[in-house]
Amino acid sequence: MKIAIIGAGPGIGLAVARRFGREGFDVALTARDAGHLAALTGELARDGVAASAHPADLTDFVSLTAALERVGPVDVLLYNGAGVAGSLTSALDVTRESAQDAFDGAVLGAVTAVRAVLPGMLERGSGTLLFTSGISAVHPIDFLGNVGIAVAGLRNYVLALAQAVSDRGVHVGHVPIGAAIAPGSPAAPEAVAETHWRLHTDRDRNEVILGDLATVQAAINGLQAS
Repeated sequence: MKIAIIGAGPGIGLAVARRFGREGFDVALTARDAGHLAALTGELARDGVAASAHPADLTDFVSLTAALERVGPVDVLLYNGAGVAGSLTSALDVTRESAQDAFDGAVLGAVTAVRAVLPGMLERGSGTLLFTSGISAVHPIDFLGNVGIAVAGLRNYVLALAQAVSDRGVHVGHVPIGAAIAPGSPAAPEAVAETHWRLHTDRDRNEVILGDLATVQAAINGLQAS
């Protein structure tokens, strides 16, 4: 069994790799920085998880497609690249360029990854597609204007995919995060990883929101008051 993690980092990506690795999965990690990936695969090796590194720019169709071709068939895909925008712009300040920047990572990278792995899953009649995003996929938030446009688009794509493949053996799951990705939080990396694992194994729902808008708004109010 193999899982490909796109947008792998030391938080959610590493936690998901460990969670699936404990269940016997080989792990293929993809991110832009080769040195960063080498550190993650080394850490996983020390944990007894078989992991490989496949450097790629997830906003570049050719780069990401080539990396996933090297990975080969996978049983699970986790797309964890929705937050790769170079900058955040508020709703009033969104420009064509800032919206495109967010859209490239959140949506076009996800589409590229899905197009690379889904045909094999459909042919085999099994597989899981998992996606992580932020609370603005569900609840608009002013200061996340450009990112909100993108992750809401990702959510629409993901839930439409879920409908399209529901009777073909492939399950689709989405985890919007509405809390700090920190120890003790509802969205601690290990909690996100466990949620993705349950979406893969239970296959009884397509979306689980971790945290809520009130938590996010309180954090924003705290920042604005400081």
